[in-house]
Amino acid sequence: MKKGNFNKAMLLFELFRKHRINGDDLAKAESKSAYLDEKVDEFRLLISMCKDVFAGRYHMDKWNLSVIVATIAYVVSPLDAIPDMVPLMGWMDDVTIVAYAASKLSDEMQKYKTFIQAKAG
Repeated sequence: MKKGNFNKAMLLFELFRKHRINGDDLAKAESKSAYLDEKVDEFRLLISMCKDVFAGRYHMDKWNLSVIVATIAYVVSPLDAIPDMVPLMGWMDDVTIVAYAASKLSDEMQKYKTFIQAKAG
């Protein structure tokens, strides 16, 4: 992604970090996740983490939760650095934001996977 588009995406990401997410946003996020190519599993994990935090089943610090909320809000929002309707390139900014979030949350994502495994077993 071009540096200018990345900077624009990061500015939007910071705006979305304070967004209050709701059930409709989570449902939209799940339906849009299929377009995220190699980041689909990471994005779906972020959605699951968000749902479990909101349901009180999992706890994390507010900063990590704000990164997840911002990522989900960015993906579902029609305001993008590169609009989703632009062929091929429209989802690149979303993929980049998910990759950025996953890199910042790698420890928390691993803790959550351990939590899920313990809960299942």
